[in-house]
Formats: sequence, C-alpha cells, structure tokens
Amino acid sequence: MAIENLFDSASSVMTVVSFTTFVGILWWTFRRSNSDFDAAARLPFADEALDHPAQAAAAQEERKHG
Repeated sequence: MAIENLFDSASSVMTVVSFTTFVGILWWTFRRSNSDFDAAARLPFADEALDHPAQAAAAQEERKHG
C-alpha cells in the first residue's frame, strides 16, 4: 500500500518536472534575439571581401554614405 502511494507521488512530481522543463525550453527558444540568426545568415557572404577586395571596399563606403 505504501509503495503504491510512493509511485503515485513520484508520477505526479515527474509530470510537474517534465512540464516545467518543457516550458523552460520554450521560453529559452523564443527569448533569443534575432541578431544571432542575422549574423549566422551573413556568414556565407563573409568571404566576398576576400574574393574581390576593391568591390567590397567600394560597397562598404557606399553603405557608410547611403
């Protein structure tokens, strides 16, 4: 009888812990800023400055003034 009560209590506790973990993961996922993703999205184009340095410098100057 006592072991059945222990299993019932453990089951309830694990349900609450699992739900709390799930909510924590959702919160962690959606609180992140988009700047991390924006920086990662620009990575494929980062080597263009190495391929064509004159064009990259001109484009950078244009962005500064425009």
